[in-house]
Amino acid sequence: MPVRRPGPISARLPFLTGLLLAALVALALPYTAPASAADAPSAPPRGSAHMGMGVVAHDGQGGLPAGTRAASTEGVDVASYQGDVAWPTLWNSGVRWAYTKASEGTYYTNPYFGRQYSGAYGVGMIRGAYHFATPDTTTGATQADYFVDHGGDWSADGKTLPGALDIEWNPYGDACFGKSRSAMVTWIRDFLNRYKARTGRNAVIYTATNWWTQCTGDYGGFSANPLWIARYASSVGTLPAGWSTYTMWQYTSSGPTVGDHDRFNGALDRVQALANG
Repeated sequence: MPVRRPGPISARLPFLTGLLLAALVALALPYTAPASAADAPSAPPRGSAHMGMGVVAHDGQGGLPAGTRAASTEGVDVASYQGDVAWPTLWNSGVRWAYTKASEGTYYTNPYFGRQYSGAYGVGMIRGAYHFATPDTTTGATQADYFVDHGGDWSADGKTLPGALDIEWNPYGDACFGKSRSAMVTWIRDFLNRYKARTGRNAVIYTATNWWTQCTGDYGGFSANPLWIARYASSVGTLPAGWSTYTMWQYTSSGPTVGDHDRFNGALDRVQALANG
């Protein structure tokens, strides 16, 4: 059998040229490290949650309310990320009520709570406190106690609204906090029952219809509690099961001065009536 000899160098030049070009391209490309768990988007730090944090991501941002209701009263809600709030500016723009985040879970209190809560009161607003629920960390009753003990109590002074339970998408993980629908309903009921036992008032429930449907299965048994609906659109849309009307509506996260703006479904005397119980 004849021995096969390599062909002339000229015959192999295209092949060798291709190898050289490939090597040069590889050297020119930036190094990309292999993907790892550390490269995944991280959850925000515990304590940073606030009303409406998941509304834009899950429900979207629509237009502002169509027209101006004569029987509505402008309000705002604030948390630590707003820092020191320009309350006189808000008052002069027509804002007459406000809620301030007091607590989250049983591990966080808003460091600005005192200044924000008293600041709203100081300019004449009717004010209230809210608690950001984390049903995956402790029981509803335990969190209600924590809330009441850290700013969420109610007083019959005519200027204090009942505390609000902010129950919405989990910013730290699973949307429903890893709970089944029945377990979520039980958690909410335990919070509401303990809050009423401690204060004598029905807590306000802040939520979004889509979250309520997903995580409670359209449970309709909390209609005794005032509804604060979150929807950034020109109308409130479909309400969660059990409520035929809403008490408050968070309609935007991009309003003047503080971002989060709300409307009370009624004139100022109705806001005062809720404060008076």
